[in-house]
This record gives sequence, C-alpha cells and structure tokens, in this order.
Amino acid sequence: MPAALAHRLAGSAADRDRLRAALAEHRLQVHTLNAFPYGGFHEEVVKLDVYSPTWADPERLAYTLECAEVLADLLPDGTAGSISTLPLAWREPWTDADDAAATRAFARLSAGLREIARRTGRVVRVAVEPEPGCVLDTVEDVVAWLAERTRPDLPDDRRVDPEHVGVCLDTCHLAVSFADPAGAVRRITDAGLRVVKVQASAALHVADPSDPAAREAVGRFSEKRYIHQVREQAPDGTVRAADDLPDALGGTLPAAGPWRVHFHVPLHHEPQAPLAATTDVLRTAVAAVDAAPHGHAAHLDVETYTWSVLPEGAATDSLVAGIAAELRWADAHLLPDATTTRRTA
Repeated sequence: MPAALAHRLAGSAADRDRLRAALAEHRLQVHTLNAFPYGGFHEEVVKLDVYSPTWADPERLAYTLECAEVLADLLPDGTAGSISTLPLAWREPWTDADDAAATRAFARLSAGLREIARRTGRVVRVAVEPEPGCVLDTVEDVVAWLAERTRPDLPDDRRVDPEHVGVCLDTCHLAVSFADPAGAVRRITDAGLRVVKVQASAALHVADPSDPAAREAVGRFSEKRYIHQVREQAPDGTVRAADDLPDALGGTLPAAGPWRVHFHVPLHHEPQAPLAATTDVLRTAVAAVDAAPHGHAAHLDVETYTWSVLPEGAATDSLVAGIAAELRWADAHLLPDATTTRRTA
C-alpha cells in the first residue's frame, strides 16, 4: 500500500467503505499489508529508493500508522493484522543519531498500535523485515536490535512493545544470507519475539559462479528496476557480499563458492540448470515457524513481485496463471492441513 493511498484511505471513511464493499463483492479479505515500499514499487527504476524514507524520518512512522488504521478497519472480526516494514534503512548513511530517532519512532509506533487495539478491538502488528545490505541485514541483526529495545525496564519513549512489533521472515532474504532457517526461527523466539509474518519467496542459487554457462544464465536476471544483492559462501563458511548482481558479475566477488541472488523467482517454477531456487530454505523455514510459539498465527504471504522483470523463458505462465499456480504450490507444499489458522495473501 503506497503512502499516498494509505493517507487517502486513513482520512476517508467513505473511501474505506467503498473498498470494503468491493472486497466483499469479490469474497476477498485483507489480513496483511506490505508497508516496506513507501512509493510506487513498479516505477521504471526503484533500486535503493525503496529504503526511503528511513525509520529515522517522521514520514515513515506516519505512513506506517496510517496503514495500521486502514488495516484495522478492513480486518475481519477476530483476525489480527500484520504489516511488514523495512529494516530501518539501507546501511549507509546511518548514524547513532538516526538509530536513536528510529528507537523513538518504534516506541511511538508501539503506543499507536496499542491505541488502535484499544479503540477498535483489533490487533495490528508490525513486522521488521531484515534484508541484505540494510542496517538490520540478518535475522541476528533484527533480533539483537529489537531485544535491546523490548526490555521491560526501559522508559516508554525508548521501549518497543513485543506484543505489537515482531519479525517478518522473508525466506528469499534468509536464503541469500546462507542462514540456517530453523536456527533463525529459534533466535527470534528465544529472544521473546514472534514471527508475525512469513514472506514465502525463493532466491536464485548458483552452485558454481565461475562456470561461464552459470554466469551467462544468472546474468539474464540482471535488470535495472530492482536491487539484487548477491552473497557468496567461501569454503571456510564466511559470506562475502556484493550490493547488486552487476557488481558481482563484474568482479566484486571472487566466484570461489556458491552464490545466492536476491531475485524472487516464482515458487512453482524451478529455474533451468545450472541455476536453482532455494525453495528448500522456504519449506524448512515455514515448518520451523509452524512449530514455534505463536507460529500458527503468522501470516504467510506469497511475495513474488518480479513477474515484470523476469527474463524471457524464466516463467511460461501469464501473470494471472502464474500467481494462481504459486498459490496452489503454497497450498500443497506449505500449509500442513485445512484446519490451520495460517492465511495466504
């Protein structure tokens, strides 16, 4: 939900009524929103603009609270809502003053979400989504940042409420960082935090990026709209980073170990060899969340947004058929039974 739409809907009960009526007509419900991109996410060039405004900027807090107001008004009775948000900012520039401002913003966000719950009777939770290259790059980063700010002894203007703020686990980002999915979920829950939302997504895996055929194949996914961070796992297990796929192909990474590329590929469509997709990471992560405290209530959001930039031949479906096929795949491979309270979006 872009900021301009959130602002319009938050300020107009009539517009919300029109939207609610249209949803009901088509037998649709809204349980979760993506409030990571502030503006148009399908502009001609997005790249690093997707991380602005940061959580140090007042506009980010105002936008997120407007999304929460709208979602609370659209939620079905008895259903909690979730909103995913960016991991503070791209890693630079980021200062101690920015971090202090972000802490205060999340404290005010917590207060605002509590007030929405008191006034409407509907719980909306915000989920911080770690992403490679950002201030909170990994699950470990977001857990450390939130755990330090959810301590009950903190004053209200610096305390984040873990009942209303948690973690969004994007399984493409998780795979790119070469993280252990089950271990990542344990870190979240051991810190007293909850996985609020899982963004079901798969990254590209390049087993041998020194192979010319592999380089040619992955090079076809290099495009100008989105940033596609790349991580390489060295033989000793350490991980090297490139901020975008052209940088990695240009020599930023030595190609001495496998690559993971932040390019959301359709869940049901396995890339042609020598490339692969990280759907194994996705399935392991979802199983770990299901087994975790509160995990049954986490929203499951199929989040392939790259249909318009897929290289020719990477997916043979039309947009509508492809989205339907992904949802069928998720239903078959990720939802354990028909009685689960998990929702697909």
